[in-house]
Amino acid sequence: FGRGSTCAMLMLRCGAKQACTELLASRPLDLREAAMRVRAWWSRCAALVSLATYGFALVPASLHAPPARADLFTASPRGARLATTARRRIARSASLAPGSEPATDLAKPAAAPKPASAQQLALELEQSYKRCGEITKIFSKTFYFGTTFFSEEKKVAVWAIYVWCRRTDDIVDSPLAAMLGPERMEEDLRIWNERLDRIWEGEPTDTLDMALADAKKRYPDLSIEPYNDMIDGMLMDTPGHRLFQDRYETWDELYTYCYRVAGTVGLMVLPVLGCARGVTLEDATPPGLALGIAFQITNILRDVGEDALRGRIYLPREDMDRFGVTEKQILDGVLDEKYRNLMKFEIQRARDYYVTAETGVAMLAPEARLAIASSLRVYRGILNKLEENDYDNFRKRAYTTKLEKFLFLPDAWNSIKDLPD
Repeated sequence: FGRGSTCAMLMLRCGAKQACTELLASRPLDLREAAMRVRAWWSRCAALVSLATYGFALVPASLHAPPARADLFTASPRGARLATTARRRIARSASLAPGSEPATDLAKPAAAPKPASAQQLALELEQSYKRCGEITKIFSKTFYFGTTFFSEEKKVAVWAIYVWCRRTDDIVDSPLAAMLGPERMEEDLRIWNERLDRIWEGEPTDTLDMALADAKKRYPDLSIEPYNDMIDGMLMDTPGHRLFQDRYETWDELYTYCYRVAGTVGLMVLPVLGCARGVTLEDATPPGLALGIAFQITNILRDVGEDALRGRIYLPREDMDRFGVTEKQILDGVLDEKYRNLMKFEIQRARDYYVTAETGVAMLAPEARLAIASSLRVYRGILNKLEENDYDNFRKRAYTTKLEKFLFLPDAWNSIKDLPD
């Protein structure tokens, strides 16, 4: 598949071999653990395939060197075709000028693009937004579903914001990031911050940055602060970094994490969504922030079992103590009445934030209301699924189906149809 993706495929092959070895080991494997491992393995596949397919230009040059067995995936005619396709897609995604080479090192300054006509720049920008839409659709179907109700201008700007967040996450929370270690990651983040500054100055480094730079130009109220805060949130999930946390003592501690990794998204997109007449961004900020917090609490409750297999517990220790739930119980996946009561408490906390968030729908510009009202209901529906699963987030995954997403639309429409402009 080319340089970076050959490395990715080799990692996948090694991971698959290790997984099979464990599954075939003589010791019995708990069904829950097996299911969670398969799901986690597929998540790693998605991260690596994204790198191979979309060429995020985040892999240091040392990893771009051809491996000793580079012919492993290109010896066959099919492998050669896939390699050619992958290289073309990387070139389209990671270069500003058609036909230029993709960036191979974040630390290496990008070559100045050749002068281009206004028509060429417009075409490149169109392709940039198109790629952002494709990436958004692959990695977050629920988020993408919400954007389908926006106007074209708002939709593509939100895609650009999502892709920046996705790429940031890939720097600090991917198999390659884990392999590189915290020192190299620190350097990559330093350069990533410099690239963010250049985006705000209207000087994008690559095609995907180009989309966000254009969105900043169209929506000058976009602030750089939540983007920097999100980077700190990603570091809280990064083993070896000084900000890393895999346990949280209090809700206040967890709130900081929820704000950084999800509340910031609300602040990022709010200037794009726009406000109703007579409403300022300052007025609409608390509900927008509450929606991001509600989303992240929902994520945490949905993923308790998966996080436990990674040795992480996001539930505040003070809440666990209140209901008599121990760390060992969560790591062992023990579902009892104490744990159910803890889940009821956390679900209610999430719902309280959804109530606050819903008050902000009327503050948004009319064309943005349906998308937010629909997304709110879809994500809040995950809490209902968790209850239907008898609060078992160790062995069952709570999610809403495509049909259920569409069935939320009438209620979302009824909630906004009579709101004043």
